[in-house]
Amino acid sequence: MNALSKRIKRHVTGPERTFFAATSPGLEKLCLDELLSLPVSIKNTKVVEGGVEFTCRIHDCYLANLSMRIPTRILMRVGDFKATNFRQLEKKIAGFPWELFFYKNNPLQIRITSKHSRLYHKNAISERFKKGIINRFNGIKISEEFSNVSSYPQQIFVRIIDDFFTLSMDSSGEPLYKRGIKKHGGKAPLRESIAAAALKLTGFNGKKPLIDPMCGSGTFSLEAAMAVKNIPPGLFRDFAFMGWPCFRIPRFDYIKNESKKKIITTEHPVIFSSDKDKNACSLLNQTINNYNLQETIKVFNRDLFDFSPYDLSEYITPEKPGVVLINPPYGRRIGSVSESKKLFYKICKKLEKDYKGWEVAIISPDKKLAVKNILNLAPHPLFHGGLNLSLLTGKI
Repeated sequence: MNALSKRIKRHVTGPERTFFAATSPGLEKLCLDELLSLPVSIKNTKVVEGGVEFTCRIHDCYLANLSMRIPTRILMRVGDFKATNFRQLEKKIAGFPWELFFYKNNPLQIRITSKHSRLYHKNAISERFKKGIINRFNGIKISEEFSNVSSYPQQIFVRIIDDFFTLSMDSSGEPLYKRGIKKHGGKAPLRESIAAAALKLTGFNGKKPLIDPMCGSGTFSLEAAMAVKNIPPGLFRDFAFMGWPCFRIPRFDYIKNESKKKIITTEHPVIFSSDKDKNACSLLNQTINNYNLQETIKVFNRDLFDFSPYDLSEYITPEKPGVVLINPPYGRRIGSVSESKKLFYKICKKLEKDYKGWEVAIISPDKKLAVKNILNLAPHPLFHGGLNLSLLTGKI
């Protein structure tokens, strides 16, 4: 074991480190609950705006990325310092042990936020970081095994508040809501993390039927199927930590294999997806077939307003109401705002008529509609796709 390997073990893989699970505003409590449900030792949890702070070992971070459905990404805190001018900043960057966290010549992006600080020009700060990192690597001797270029792009998140710099490495890479199974998108796609939150809030566990009657690209349906079958949401994708010097393939393979052992089968379909768009149904069926979800999801080319859940009498009976999830088109993406408001009211009337006793989650395109919704559902504020929305949940 060379000197750098020993330093990596001593400073990165050995001790517990601080992490931050970033999530959409409004989902912090759900994120905490999910984090605490992991079969690992999570300590020092703290809910803050936009996510949850916690400490754990680096391999527990692997499992969190693989298993969590709510967060957007998981950051690892790697250092902090104070700097009030560029000379101080350059000195701090030059003395920081970047070689512990990524490889020389690694594709690198610096993401900066600054508030109440004398250094606030993002481009100038970013250039100092990039130049300082290059100088650091050029000024130290690194063995050949640590000189390789990783194919996994890396991101450094730099948060500056009151001249205090907090440095974090992004362990996730692509946002975690990108599960890696959908190769097509709908006209108004929903983030998988939002869909996962809706499923949590309705209490869906696969023991009751679920209807996704405006399924589009199938985000609700696919997310529900993965949850029912206990498929890890990160099973079909890669992560940025796979390009870290501390990463050990055997350890991660063991974690993945243990997670795969917990995947279950369903005896019959419990998720029923429909859309009036025939092409959307066809594309969803392709994804279902590609990932062997046929036993769990059944797709129909039907309009929400043209059928009742009890038309599916082979699977659904009035004695066993289930869960209905709906993501209506937003006015800024499909049609006008006034059209989407009319559609929202029409959907609520349909639910009131045909889905008595069902748990519901519906995304409202307007805060006023959320407050005045005729179904008396509880609003959960969300920020999604640049829009302030509400996720309405409750029992009809």
